[in-house]
Amino acid sequence: MKKKRSKYKFLSTYLSLSGRYVFLSAILLMTGFYSHGQEDKKEGKKEHRKEKAALRKEKRQEKIDQGKMLITPMIGPSYTPELQFTLAGLVMISFKTNSKDTLIQRSSAPINIGGSSTGAFFVGTKLTSFWKQDKYRIYADLFYKKMPDNYYGVGFEQAFNTPKSDSTTKYTRAWFWFYPTFLFQFKKNQFVGPGVDVNYTKGSDPSDGVASDPYYQKYNDRPLNVGLGAVYQYDSRDIPINAWKGWFLQVKAFVYSTYLGGDNNYGLFEVDYRNYFKIKRDGRTLAIQARTRLTSGDVPYGEMSQIGTPFDLRGYHWGQYRHQDMLYFISEYRHQFIKKNGSLSKSGFVTWVGIGSIGEVVADFTQWLPNAGFGYRFEVQPRMNVRLDIGFGRHSQGIYFNINEAF
Repeated sequence: MKKKRSKYKFLSTYLSLSGRYVFLSAILLMTGFYSHGQEDKKEGKKEHRKEKAALRKEKRQEKIDQGKMLITPMIGPSYTPELQFTLAGLVMISFKTNSKDTLIQRSSAPINIGGSSTGAFFVGTKLTSFWKQDKYRIYADLFYKKMPDNYYGVGFEQAFNTPKSDSTTKYTRAWFWFYPTFLFQFKKNQFVGPGVDVNYTKGSDPSDGVASDPYYQKYNDRPLNVGLGAVYQYDSRDIPINAWKGWFLQVKAFVYSTYLGGDNNYGLFEVDYRNYFKIKRDGRTLAIQARTRLTSGDVPYGEMSQIGTPFDLRGYHWGQYRHQDMLYFISEYRHQFIKKNGSLSKSGFVTWVGIGSIGEVVADFTQWLPNAGFGYRFEVQPRMNVRLDIGFGRHSQGIYFNINEAF
């Protein structure tokens, strides 16, 4: 009897352990199935996202190939010496003027609108358009800005030695600019045509320092300027708004007159030279620019030649350094990263150094303003970047959020 009981006891223990083993195995198996199911779900979602992204990319490429309009909205902050903290909305618009014309590039018209912590408001666009197999080009700049600003006077010494304060430099400035040009190609890479320049600068609420400035006193009640002129271009760049190779030369001469409806009589002559060198591969570019702007006659303070804008020596107060003539040089390295598969990434960076000067005549270019900086680039449309630049000048710096390259 004892042997039977021990047998039964052994059997029940065995069955109990086996049952527990089966139960635990079932739980582990179910857990495994569950975890695999979760992983499968995650993989499925990941694949779905990839498919959606690929589909969006394919549709976008179809639009590009068909020459259809692309609209890319963005929003971002910046900080410049004149506007301080700024929140800007950017809209990149690009299109082909003829979707069947394979010889023309995509035209662009980026829109920039925003406000700053100082109470400034600005809006503007810069049209670059190509027509009829690039036989014609139409450009148009349209900008409006109203902002609390600082006016330091005219000349290097005034700009450098006048302290910025509510009593010496502060005033409110309203500014408008409309500048269309129409060019036609008369030889390969060579264009010529007429241009119109309408601009308006009016100051208000001047501080004592601004109100006593002789240029402000003479020209502030003569704010409107209207000019006609001619523009010549040599342009062998592969893509004008973001060149990897080629060179560009622009020469323009304008006459501003009361006979045209403006308030002042003066002349303008400008030379802008740029060269772009591809360094071993696409997306690595050395860009250089030399530009001079010479004026003569009764030039109002708002139309003096200036350096330190978001398009040249970034990092200075826009409008601090102004005189009849200016000259600057800038060299910028642009680098677009490479993906693992060897294709170009949408991201990249730039770094630059520059130097410039102002004077009443070219012989006055004896005091120079150094400049350097770096920036981030992200391609929002083919060869069209949004840029975030940090520039450093003498005793000043600025952060710029904008569309397309500075030059």
